Amino acid sequence: MKYEKVYIFSLVAPLMILLSIIGFLSRKESKRIFYIPIGLMGIFIISEKEFSRGIKRKKILNKIKSYKQSK
Repeated sequence: MKYEKVYIFSLVAPLMILLSIIGFLSRKESKRIFYIPIGLMGIFIISEKEFSRGIKRKKILNKIKSYKQSK
């Protein structure tokens, strides 16, 4: 069950960005503003995931280095 949610969330952010681009390009001037928040949320989700993944990798690397130094 947990793995299915991960796959869904990994597809949602790119779809949000794609939807906002398509909506922004195809709508009239007055309606374009409504698609900007969708695209920004998609970009935020992807960047936050990448940032947290980098922090987790640094923590793991520091743990490995500390085990090597103690031996």
